[in-house]
Amino acid sequence: MTTSAVRKPSAAVDAMLKDLPMLDALMAGTGAMRAAGKTFLPQWPKEDDQSYKDRLATATLHPLFKRTAIVMAAKPLSRAITFKDVPETIQELTAKIDDEGNTLHSFVADLMLDIVARGISGVLVDYPKVPRSIKTRAQEKAFGARPYFVRYPPGTVLGWRTEKRAGKTVLTQLRLLEFAPESDGDYAEKLVEQVRVLTPGAWEVWRKVADKDEWFLYDNGRVSLKKIIPFVFFYGTRTGFGSGESPLIELAYQNVEHWQSASDQQTILHAARVPILFLSGFDDDASITVGASTALRSSNAEADAKYVEHTGNAIEAGRKSLLDLEERMRATGAEMLVRRPGKVLAAQVHSEDDSQKCVLQRIVEVAEASLNECLALMGAWMGQAQTGELSLYKDFGVHTLAEATADLLLELNLNGKLPDETLFEELQRRDIISPDRKWADEKNRLPDPVAKAPAPKPKQAPLPPEG
Repeated sequence: MTTSAVRKPSAAVDAMLKDLPMLDALMAGTGAMRAAGKTFLPQWPKEDDQSYKDRLATATLHPLFKRTAIVMAAKPLSRAITFKDVPETIQELTAKIDDEGNTLHSFVADLMLDIVARGISGVLVDYPKVPRSIKTRAQEKAFGARPYFVRYPPGTVLGWRTEKRAGKTVLTQLRLLEFAPESDGDYAEKLVEQVRVLTPGAWEVWRKVADKDEWFLYDNGRVSLKKIIPFVFFYGTRTGFGSGESPLIELAYQNVEHWQSASDQQTILHAARVPILFLSGFDDDASITVGASTALRSSNAEADAKYVEHTGNAIEAGRKSLLDLEERMRATGAEMLVRRPGKVLAAQVHSEDDSQKCVLQRIVEVAEASLNECLALMGAWMGQAQTGELSLYKDFGVHTLAEATADLLLELNLNGKLPDETLFEELQRRDIISPDRKWADEKNRLPDPVAKAPAPKPKQAPLPPEG
């Protein structure tokens, strides 16, 4: 029996994940942002509770952080993952790389979205329990036992211990939060929270005692990898061993700012659209009906009635402010694609492009190295020393911010998230399209994919046999 210490995140994990609720809410969309309430949309001084609830209930999120993260995470997977000197026995495993039947391509897509949007992820290269009667690798293969990947997204790594071996930091203990499915009655299923504790050569699973702040050892065992813990971290922007930050963190803060500013703009638009009737010189107890077929009467010669409307100056200022913020957000996200000189050793420079890599290219290189570590761990489980290496697509850097933002806009357009006319206007504003061009003329020059498609040739009847 132990206290809740086994479930408690370490100080390093708490510090790393302080922004995770914001990133999760932005990725989940408008519903999650509304559910977060005052965390991301503060209540104004002297704003009554009902007015705030109404304002929150009508706020909508411009999901530029989510769209940018999805586009950036997908770029290295726009081409097939390639293998070099990877044994056939390991390549065969990539068709179902995890215990859910996902391909390596699909699995890496989830990993990339983790590290781009949230800055950290991890992969446990695990091996199933086999009966004690199985003694040889041939028997294990016949039983169907094989190494597989398990992804641990941000928030599921609770803590670790390390030591230096030959100048390299290695794990000596790792705590992982899991949710195990169990039957609940005849038809339902529930998820049971548990903590997996890994040490070199052994594992334990701890579960919580019902209605108590205590945990008990639920299961344990030993494994054939005696000297290592088969776990690999994946980083967005690495801040330390096991710690990372989203490379789009500034875009996330800007998106929250846009969420708040858009709510202000929506509120002032509502106020401007509903004029206020001003009455002067009428008795306080007079019964007044306002409508299209009614009139006001007063015996007071000084009486006056008029509508007071908003001048609109603040509305236009707010609109421009939102547009400027959206442009800054696009630029912040697109900066990941702009090639910039980095710290590169002379021995690493093999071409002119090696010293001019964009942020996303460097992230993909680190992810590639981590994936190759995972392949090596698969080989360790299988007793195979040579596991080769895999490569992800990385040829997507651009040289200017204008190119990068244009590339991002095109991706959004192709994914149906940006209208054609808006894309035309944005490219024109970046001097990629001539300012003399007009959308009304250009759209008519686009071919209609249906109307312009050539008619299929009629099939010819087979010739009769000769003779």
